Amino acid sequence: MEISSHTLIVVVLIISVISLAFAGYLAKYVLGTDTGTAAMREISDAIKEGAEAFLKRQYSTIIMLSLALAVLMYVVYRFLAGNPTLAWQTTVAFLFGAGCSALAGYIGMWISIRTNIRTASAVRSSLDKALRISFRGGAVSGITIVAMSLLGVGILFVLYGGYSENEEVLKRVPFLIVGYGFGASFVALFAQLGGGIYTKAADVGADLVGKVEAGIPEDDPRNPAVIADLVGDNVGDCAGRGADLFESTAAENIGAMILGVALFPHFGIKGILFPLVARAFGLIASMVGIAMVKLNNENEDPMSALNRGYYVTSFLAAVGFYIATYLLLDNNLWLFAAGVIGIATSIAFVFITQYYTEYKYRPVKFIAEASQTGPATNIISGLAIGLECTALPVLAISAALISSYYCGIYGLAEFADISTNSAGLYGTAIATMGMLGTAAYILAMDTFGPITDNAGGIVEMSKQPEEIRHKTDQLDAVGNTTKALTKGYAIGSAALAAFLLFSAYMDEVTHITGKLFSTVDLAKVPVFVAGLLGAMLIFLFSALAIRAVARAAYYVISDVRAQFKENPGILQGTSKPDYARCVDIVTKGALKEMIPPGLLAIGMPIAVGLIFKQFGLGAETIAAFLMVGTIGGILLATFMNNGGGAWDNAKKFVELGSYGGKGSETHKATVVGDTVGDPFKDTAGPSIHVLIKLLATITLVLAPLFI
Repeated sequence: MEISSHTLIVVVLIISVISLAFAGYLAKYVLGTDTGTAAMREISDAIKEGAEAFLKRQYSTIIMLSLALAVLMYVVYRFLAGNPTLAWQTTVAFLFGAGCSALAGYIGMWISIRTNIRTASAVRSSLDKALRISFRGGAVSGITIVAMSLLGVGILFVLYGGYSENEEVLKRVPFLIVGYGFGASFVALFAQLGGGIYTKAADVGADLVGKVEAGIPEDDPRNPAVIADLVGDNVGDCAGRGADLFESTAAENIGAMILGVALFPHFGIKGILFPLVARAFGLIASMVGIAMVKLNNENEDPMSALNRGYYVTSFLAAVGFYIATYLLLDNNLWLFAAGVIGIATSIAFVFITQYYTEYKYRPVKFIAEASQTGPATNIISGLAIGLECTALPVLAISAALISSYYCGIYGLAEFADISTNSAGLYGTAIATMGMLGTAAYILAMDTFGPITDNAGGIVEMSKQPEEIRHKTDQLDAVGNTTKALTKGYAIGSAALAAFLLFSAYMDEVTHITGKLFSTVDLAKVPVFVAGLLGAMLIFLFSALAIRAVARAAYYVISDVRAQFKENPGILQGTSKPDYARCVDIVTKGALKEMIPPGLLAIGMPIAVGLIFKQFGLGAETIAAFLMVGTIGGILLATFMNNGGGAWDNAKKFVELGSYGGKGSETHKATVVGDTVGDPFKDTAGPSIHVLIKLLATITLVLAPLFI
């Protein structure tokens, strides 16, 4: 079916704008609901003030780093590559991507810190109403971020020649906008690192001194770190993850568009624009699924309602994918099958992550049971579950990659000029697009988590009745699972996209050198060493991220102990703690500690490429660095995300009354395990998602430097 590039771009842009309007409607619904009592609003205002102050400081640092890197990129393209036009195009795309990523993170936090108080108020009268408010608040972030990603890529595509009649110009456009993906990845890395360090330093400090040492409940107003802990939920899980998934959708769209260039002789511009159109239809599916989320009755598990909405979204995303395949890829059913494989993989990851992190199932119950004999057995069992949980995701990823690869081969077998490998890789790109078709809904579930966590804290601190706190505990436990789901989903999509972005890098090297680059020979010693360095980067980066949490947590713990000592009336309930002092301390600590791992992630691939360039193997060694680093990152991030989530929900399982409930020795053991798991699941693990894609985009953008 003949459709012009003009029409396709207009469709994508219109759907993006409609999605933003829908997000505006959801925001209006949420902001129009009740804001609770004066005591609730006082707590909510403190959270809002702390979150906005942190983000202002963090983004000031990120802006300076982004501008410095933009200057470096301009110099590389202008003077080393000798291409002034490409220099300004790549630099502008980088800054545009960085700005959009920062805005995406801010939107996620902005809506979260206004939805938490409304959820806390609603839960007093109805669990269903609280669920709808909190989930729709999360959906504002999810829909906006995916729509902005589409809008940004679509606008750059038009500005950089997407409406040209010249075929060579059209085929070059996807390569010109890779800077957008790199800018998004760069900001996401620091947003995730800084937010993750903040949230877990505050959480660890609040738990260890409050629950374990002082023996006071979670979110008790006597704990000086409690507001910092609640602020952390927003700056880490909302702002950080918003930027993370924004860069995921942007980078993977661009990578798939680059692979679509190889199909230009057969599908024309439609093969390049297919990822954007398929993603636009996924947005429509997500909006329908979000609108359907509600409880059938007040006793229903909120997770069941979220799952129903997700199944509807997945089904409609598959229908949209078929329409896109019919219109743009000549109704190629093999390629449609590759997309369905991607959607099925996302569902598989949801089930796998639920199994390992939800307290209904064996892994979490096993950790809770082991905690009866103390913190040591809690940690041993948690590590065992974390290591075990890498198996099923790897099997799911492997099955998806192999099956979609062969779908691509069979689907494009009639075209003799397309190599078997190129055809198979396009199949994996289609699968990645399928998996990301439900991204807006998944991100809504993710932002739902910190909103419900904050709501529980507001209810606890404003001294609402126990039955109200029990309802927020239900929502909070579901929120812990949905946050874990998003991390599993993010690492699954990163794994599927690994070959997509890796292949895009090889295509870029081929374009620059004019020689086919299709093989990475690990039997060459320099290439093998570069691969080893890639794996090492993942572990060293994780070590720095976790150490940063330990250092920042030390500042928090010291301050909380000092406040208890300086003012004994705090623990007696006759004096108020100085919440602002603790917020300020953890803010300074987190921003100071995020720099070393961030600079390592940026500097090491550049250093490896430049050093091995002296051996005449710069492009090939950087490819090995990227490939092996990605494999190591997938495994380590899966271990950290699911292991940390299981530790967290083992604590929740005990707090709901099992093995002695809150305050028991078993509960104290689970608090220690949860504290160990916190930097795994909320700092290092999510940051590795971004690191994997940052490695791919930085090698794409700086490829001329390594050749």
